Amino acid sequence: QVQLVESGGGLAQPGGSLGLSCAASGFTFRCAVMNWYLKTPGKGRELVAGISSAGSTNYVDSVKGRFAISRDNAKNTVDLQMNSLKPEETAVYFCNAAGTMWGRYREYWGQGTQVTVSS
Repeated sequence: QVQLVESGGGLAQPGGSLGLSCAASGFTFRCAVMNWYLKTPGKGRELVAGISSAGSTNYVDSVKGRFAISRDNAKNTVDLQMNSLKPEETAVYFCNAAGTMWGRYREYWGQGTQVTVSS
């Protein structure tokens, strides 16, 4: 059974920092692309950052230089460090695993963690 469990959301002030973590199980973590998405009310999920199985990272332009995604293949975790947060980044953040698993392309999602940026 594939599980992605996010933690670390909460309240941050504008300009502050938060770290999110996602614990994965039930699949070969080291082979999957791991992503963080956000969702705001009335909008679909938007990709924030991703990291390949080899450790290559990509970010949406708006977070470059402020957010950092990392993975630990020994612990089956993927983290998102968010710095200089903005109020408009208030959202539910989701961990996503993607790749060829059991013979075909699959994606899995965590339940999401709320991040609120407000003074």
